[in-house]
Amino acid sequence: MDDIPTAFRITRIAAFACRVPIETPVVTSFGVMRDRPAVFVRIESDDGAFGWGEAFANWPAAGAEHRVNLLISDISDLIFAQSWPGPAALFRGLSRATHIRMLQCGEPGPFRQVIAALDTAAWDLVARRGGLPLARLLSADAADRIATYASGIHLDAAPAAITQARAAGFTAFKVKIGFDPAEDAAKIRALAAGLSPGERLLTDANQAWNTGQAERFLAGLGDCALGWLEEPIAVDAPAADWTRLAAGPVPLAGGENIAGEADFDAALTLGALSYLQPDVAKWGGVSGCFAVARKILAAGRCYCPHFLGGGIGLAASAHILAAAGGDGMLEVDVNPNPLRDGFGAIEGRLDTGRWRIGSQPGLGIEKLPQIICETITLSREASASD
Repeated sequence: MDDIPTAFRITRIAAFACRVPIETPVVTSFGVMRDRPAVFVRIESDDGAFGWGEAFANWPAAGAEHRVNLLISDISDLIFAQSWPGPAALFRGLSRATHIRMLQCGEPGPFRQVIAALDTAAWDLVARRGGLPLARLLSADAADRIATYASGIHLDAAPAAITQARAAGFTAFKVKIGFDPAEDAAKIRALAAGLSPGERLLTDANQAWNTGQAERFLAGLGDCALGWLEEPIAVDAPAADWTRLAAGPVPLAGGENIAGEADFDAALTLGALSYLQPDVAKWGGVSGCFAVARKILAAGRCYCPHFLGGGIGLAASAHILAAAGGDGMLEVDVNPNPLRDGFGAIEGRLDTGRWRIGSQPGLGIEKLPQIICETITLSREASASD
């Protein structure tokens, strides 16, 4: 990386709020997604280099449009104001510069998500300029293929969905629970009984329960072995509650709703989570998530990036995992999503259940695919005064 120029001055930003209808809603314990949204961001520098990023946009329902307007109307002036020595400087600089704006409106999440997309786009730009896949830019020892698991599977649809995911090459499956603890446990036992040797079953409650309910779920599992239980209680629940559940029979996972290196440091110090899951589109982009991934591995824990969105964020997650190393798995949502599959079908990226990183520069994405969907596009170019 030392011989690749990392500095850039952004002269143009384009943001795309995309929304595609789906036949079957994605149901979680806390809400229903009736369409699939995504926010894609493209930046261009004064030397003609460009890069792509993606911001989290699943929640609230109008989140995609809000984040596009936030980027163009409230953050772009900060981006154009100076040249940046590298992506990490952009990430840190924008985080500092927007801090008061976050406080003023009480919306830290959307600011963090937009900055995450810009950071990813900046890393894509630098890697593309250097002719390297992003994973290779981050680490010369980056893996060519990484382990995966099928995600986004609703508990009641799991028997058929797991069969389909198995046919696509997956050997690990994450099922959404968080409804009724006793009924969920009974259904999970039945699913586990149908697994083949070497397959793993993972569960995600999406912060649905209190500590007592989570313990009832665990008690109802009997001798059923689960790979992990993700976010059984609220992320901001008392540390003692997390520690109490961590003493149970199933390893705990979480991290998609943790933001900032300090909070990840605190989670590692607490030690309740065996699997930590920063989300590249929610906080940190590549700069933050890669730094946290290295801390996770140094602490002897497992880094498994969280992601449930479009094709750009999925690609970024794969590149970070490939560069970080370890025994983590890439989360691959198997629900229908044209805003993911338009960048390449899941089956086409898998090789015996492992995700191929590829050799294309950056994230390997040149332009947005031609997808019929509702799209709001906003752009802004640097003016002579910027």
